[in-house]
Amino acid sequence: MTSVDDRERQVLERIDKARRRRAKIKDERITLAHGAGGKATHTLIEAVFLEAFRNPLLEPLEDQAVLSLGGPRLAFTTDSFVVHPLFFPGGDIGELAVNGTVNDLAMSGARPRYLSSGFIVEEGLPTEDLVRIAESMARAAEAAGVQIVTGDTKVVERGKADGCYINTAGVGVISHDLTLGASRARPGDVVLVSGPIGDHGITIMLARGELDIEADLTSDTAPLADLVDRLLAAAPGVRCLRDATRGGVATVLNEVARASDVAVVLDERAVPVRTEVRGASEILGIDPLYVACEGRFIAVVAPEDADAALDALRTHPQGTEAAVIGQVKADPPSLVLLKTEFGGTRIVDVLVGDPLPRIC
Repeated sequence: MTSVDDRERQVLERIDKARRRRAKIKDERITLAHGAGGKATHTLIEAVFLEAFRNPLLEPLEDQAVLSLGGPRLAFTTDSFVVHPLFFPGGDIGELAVNGTVNDLAMSGARPRYLSSGFIVEEGLPTEDLVRIAESMARAAEAAGVQIVTGDTKVVERGKADGCYINTAGVGVISHDLTLGASRARPGDVVLVSGPIGDHGITIMLARGELDIEADLTSDTAPLADLVDRLLAAAPGVRCLRDATRGGVATVLNEVARASDVAVVLDERAVPVRTEVRGASEILGIDPLYVACEGRFIAVVAPEDADAALDALRTHPQGTEAAVIGQVKADPPSLVLLKTEFGGTRIVDVLVGDPLPRIC
């Protein structure tokens, strides 16, 4: 008779084998799932874009490329924003576009400096809405310490752009010697989150007015570079930083587990989730671990620096609710596990799509 341990090992081996297969897109047409940050997105990126554009700078598939041009290292990134609705409690598409790009730069340890801004505007958008978006971007850029230095504008026919889409690209300067990345996690490392998770995704969902749910909740969209600077100054043993946007904390940590070939074990009781987010998530039938944030990040830190890292986060206004939520282990490799409140353990896999599309 096969023991429980043997059956578990066989299941884990099959999961690992499936994950290591070369990505191949089988869908004949693109669906919303391909843009949701889950398995379908990863397959699309690896099977189409990585195959077409493969090079050493792209292949790590970080949220930014780190470039060396003879002086200080530079971080370069680009992002597009299609959030619906354009305006929501705590922010709007303009502020989100600035903060999202600034934060992708900050996750490499860079100090963001310059942004570009490209607008695709739908015919019929009220001019006052576009002015409001631009002014919001200007305020967000000033708060983040960056300048918007170039851009582009296109107008498309009515019904072709849902009001307005924005693309932003950014450049930042890396002034330290640390190399951060998803592939650098090691067994024994500690996993921290900078604050409560899921605020942004649930806020967007409720702002659409499709559900009869009321909650006193706002998006957590915010620039994170100052918080990252404080963390790196206090804890040189930081291995990896990832902002938990599309796909949430669960997807980010699966990327770390796969890139580093380690296990990430989370403690469900330690993960900070606001009561409003937990309640709305239960009604929607989703797990807060998969809900997007726009002002939170995950840090993987060497064990000897974990206390200093947590103290550094908690002494910053944006990190007062930071928490240690898990640990990196050697086995089972490439998986994220959750120790539940009931004393069990379950696998936290990447979703195929996203239950909350168009949140950024």
